[in-house]
Amino acid sequence: MVVLNRIYTRTGDDGRTGLATGERVTKFSPRVEAYGAVDEANSALGLALLHCPAEGEVFAILRRLQNDLFDLGADLATPEPRMEADGKPAWTPLRILPSQVERLESEIDVLNARLSPLTSFVLPGGSAASAHLHVARAILRRAERKIAELAADPAEAINPAALHYANRGSDLLFVAARVMNDDGAADVLWVPGAGR
Repeated sequence: MVVLNRIYTRTGDDGRTGLATGERVTKFSPRVEAYGAVDEANSALGLALLHCPAEGEVFAILRRLQNDLFDLGADLATPEPRMEADGKPAWTPLRILPSQVERLESEIDVLNARLSPLTSFVLPGGSAASAHLHVARAILRRAERKIAELAADPAEAINPAALHYANRGSDLLFVAARVMNDDGAADVLWVPGAGR
C-alpha cells in the first residue's frame, strides 16, 4: 500500500530524484524522461475522460488504460532490484505483462470493428473527447520514443512489454478518438496540400 502523508521532501532540490529502488539520478535522465512522458500521457487521458460519456465500454477501457499507465510508469521507475545472497531479487517489482498488451490488442480490435476503413489520415479534432484523446495519443507516442531510447542503452534493463504496451496504448487512443467522433463519421480528414 502506498502512503503519501508528506508531499514535499526537499530531496529533489539538487536536481536529482529517486527511482523506486532508492537510486538517485538526475531529473533529466533517460529513465525519468521515459516515465515522466508516461505521466504526461496519463494526465492528458484524465482530461480526455472528462469529455467521454461515463457509461459504456469505451470509458471503461480508457479508465483501465489510465490505471495501466500508472503501472507502466512504476515499471519504468524500477530498474532491476538488487539480488539477495540466495540469488533471488530482494523484492518483486511491478511489471507490465504481455497479457496486458494482448488485452489492448483485443480492445483495439473490438473498437475498430465499429469503424469504417480510413481513406485519409485523421486530423486531431471533431469532438472535444476526440481532440483530447489525440493529445493523449501524441504524448504517449513521445513516451514510446523515450522508452525505445532507454531500451537502446545497453546499460539499462527494460521490460520489453513496457515498450509494447506504450505502442499499443497509443494505437488504442487513436481508435478511441475515432469512436468518440460518432464512430468515425465526424472525423476530420487530412486533405494534402489544401492550404496551398
